[in-house]
Amino acid sequence: MAGMTKQTYHIHISSKHRMLDLNLREVWQYRDLITLFTKRTFTLTYKQTILGPVWLFLNPLISSVIYAFVFGGIAGIGTDGIPSLLFYMSGNAIWIFFSGCVTKNASTFTANANVFGKVYFPRLTIPISNVLSSVIQFGIQMLMVLVLLIYYVVAGAVHPHWGAWLLIPLVLIHLGLLGLGCGIIISSLTTKYRDLAILVTFGVQLWMYITPVVYPLSQLGDGWMKTILMINPVTAPVEMFRYALLGQGTIMPGYLAYSWVVTIVVVIIGIMIFNKVEKTFMDTV
Repeated sequence: MAGMTKQTYHIHISSKHRMLDLNLREVWQYRDLITLFTKRTFTLTYKQTILGPVWLFLNPLISSVIYAFVFGGIAGIGTDGIPSLLFYMSGNAIWIFFSGCVTKNASTFTANANVFGKVYFPRLTIPISNVLSSVIQFGIQMLMVLVLLIYYVVAGAVHPHWGAWLLIPLVLIHLGLLGLGCGIIISSLTTKYRDLAILVTFGVQLWMYITPVVYPLSQLGDGWMKTILMINPVTAPVEMFRYALLGQGTIMPGYLAYSWVVTIVVVIIGIMIFNKVEKTFMDTV
């Protein structure tokens, strides 16, 4: 048809490339594939389940009720004046996003070995699509959080920093990159050491308890426990998310900078290992 231009892509496939070769231009050319992988990952998560996508609401709701009963009721841990259900649901939403980025990417090679062995495409498209599917899941869960938030704002129980909501996308990018880096490192190692895949779920669960998700950072005082939590690179962005959304929490520029440095280092190391393993992983998977 007249007026239409035809795009032609030339792809050179070679076994020799730099370990830190991102090939972002090539990844961008495969953006349609990223969209398809994102839809596939999101759809398969709840395929052949009775309730289907309803679990997106039930899972954080049930978890938050349990946290409110155990940590708020039995342990008596305060929530800095935030209604307990809202406090736990918001923390649960951001943690499920981060943990999803880690766990989904932790099985990149083993779960997609059949596809990788049959056709060429930039391997980073799958980890990126896993992060995007977690973003969609986070957005859906936040709908329920926003309903609660509006109720408590009207009741005068919560006073969010509305202007700071612009920081929430930055938190998602931050935690998405950190989860991507951690996930592809684990995925690269599990091609040879399958035991790591078994430990991922346990490790992520343990990681949650050293992150102020089910308790506010202010409950720890200024002792060694708080120091350990601040070393955790997830602590600062979670606190910033809580500060923006609920009006509680602390923005700590120094620890945020530290967390970003850790995130960049983890992503760089992850890409280096990922690029090295993708050339030979079919021999070990």
